[in-house]
Amino acid sequence: MISDVFRRRLWAPVGVLTSLAYLVHQRRVALAEMQGAHGQHPVDRSLLELKMVQVVFRHGARSPLKPLPQEEQVEWNIQLLEVPPQTQFDCTVTDLTGGPKPYSPLDSQYRKTVLKGGMFAGQLTKVGMWQMFALGERLKKNYVEDIPFLSPTFNPQEVFVRSTNIYRNLESTRCLLAGLFPHQKEGPIIIHTDEASSEVLYPNFHNCCSLRKRIRGRRQAASLQPGISEDLKKVKEGLGIASSDEVDFIVLLDNMAAEQAHGLLSFPTLARFTQLIEQRAVDTVLYMQSDDRESLQLVVGPFLHLLENNLLRAVDPAIPAGKTRKLYLYAVHDTTLMPLLMALGIFDHKWPPFAVDVTLELYQHQESKEWFVQLYYRGEEQVPRGCPDRLCPLDKFLNTMSVYTLNPEKYHTLCSQAQVMNSEMQSDRRI
Repeated sequence: MISDVFRRRLWAPVGVLTSLAYLVHQRRVALAEMQGAHGQHPVDRSLLELKMVQVVFRHGARSPLKPLPQEEQVEWNIQLLEVPPQTQFDCTVTDLTGGPKPYSPLDSQYRKTVLKGGMFAGQLTKVGMWQMFALGERLKKNYVEDIPFLSPTFNPQEVFVRSTNIYRNLESTRCLLAGLFPHQKEGPIIIHTDEASSEVLYPNFHNCCSLRKRIRGRRQAASLQPGISEDLKKVKEGLGIASSDEVDFIVLLDNMAAEQAHGLLSFPTLARFTQLIEQRAVDTVLYMQSDDRESLQLVVGPFLHLLENNLLRAVDPAIPAGKTRKLYLYAVHDTTLMPLLMALGIFDHKWPPFAVDVTLELYQHQESKEWFVQLYYRGEEQVPRGCPDRLCPLDKFLNTMSVYTLNPEKYHTLCSQAQVMNSEMQSDRRI
């Protein structure tokens, strides 16, 4: 039940905790009204009112992060960086408190790799810009045209936008907003971002000592596992890549996906291995993250906490309706989406493509006052783990999330454990 979730969340906002009795009452009313003599009746969707939407999306198509070590290279011409006029949108990027945009060490690192043709590694292309614009148009159709949920112009009181501080994601967000709000804007249009040291929209290996320790060496070890090792040798031989070159299935998939999105092909034989490369790239990530709960918590737990907190605030009667946003937009990465899908129990063992989205819709039944979540991946309805149907009671959805959710205090405690253990071991050696 929702009340159980609130009791477990001692760190929840005070307004949430004070509404406990109200939520318990509403839950009982909901059960009484929605169950009949022969059990629970299907929910009348015509009585559901959409209250909030959260969209988690990957950036659009880009250049590869690391080129393959081959003499014949795909030409990444700078003309691919031309910005389509329709995707132009005036935005301001700030930190989470509204201050200046933080420095991006990852962008600085990408700029050190110049690809054939003049582009940098990891740059969003006009193909990716159009992909994001199309996603924005789909959101406009769903939440502006089909139902009058959002205003047709950007309203900062309705929409909150956050992105990782990486240029391709900031640009992807701009293009999405251009498709979602093509008309006159209201108020400042701000994309919020965070320092790299405290970012939670991707697995923060640099800042989390325990996560870094768990993952260290596992990517290289994955390539030595039975099945993966033999397939990697076969693919590298087929592509003329030396066995000594540090190329694994993740690098191969990254190049293959980037080339295919732009109609480019470095080697015809690469297409022959498409399914195998994707399968083994996924296997590599699954091996790296292992199957234990704590690893998945460290990878995606803090981000799940953000999503959960938005849900809790939306259902808290102590918070006025105008004080919560209707739409939350989060620009993330494939390394965010894969563990998110795993945590929700909807991972299809396929690599999340460019411009893909996970959408969470929050509804309230107008008679019973019960809350429900509808989950979508790639625009298709999903049944999260622990939910009886695609329309999932909020308490069951929160229970699913709670298995992997980490609040900031718990996250920092778990992340620092390896550092504390290392310090203690060094002290023991000195003694």
